[in-house]
Amino acid sequence: MSRVGKKPIPVSDKIKITYKDSVITVKGEKGSLERTIHPDIDLAITDGIINVTMVSDNRVSRALQGLTRSLVANMLTGVSKGFDRVLEINGIGYRAELKGKSILFNLGYSHPINFALPEGISASIEKNNVVKIFGIDKELLGRTAASIRQLRPPEPYKGKGIKYAEEYIQRKAGKTGTK
Repeated sequence: MSRVGKKPIPVSDKIKITYKDSVITVKGEKGSLERTIHPDIDLAITDGIINVTMVSDNRVSRALQGLTRSLVANMLTGVSKGFDRVLEINGIGYRAELKGKSILFNLGYSHPINFALPEGISASIEKNNVVKIFGIDKELLGRTAASIRQLRPPEPYKGKGIKYAEEYIQRKAGKTGTK
């Protein structure tokens, strides 16, 4: 039984919601998002509250109820407040530079890496080694942050690479080489 899916979602007055033919569209001050809802799930929108209900009661529907509730709540948060993710670049000579709708990374390879930001994602760079990315779609933002981190994942010996700001890298001791 999904406890998350049963919780109602409060909707602010500034957000406009339309739900028709299993497609929910959410418009707010930051932008607009659209998502197709699974046929086993239905949304009931009344008096500024969204309730997620199941069409049939089976294991898959119960799982989808909680998922759908979380996705719709993230859509509402995205169009009103937005989401952001902070990445840190560690290493001598490792840096990032913003060039229009792309980021140019120097990560110790023989060539710089040009990373094109997807539509709906914007970025800012502080002190050449802190990359902040912003967007209204939490899923797209997370995928973009993971793609940037994948360019040079942090290594456990010196901690060089790109990591999330809140991420802790477990450090390993190197070889001791006793004689």
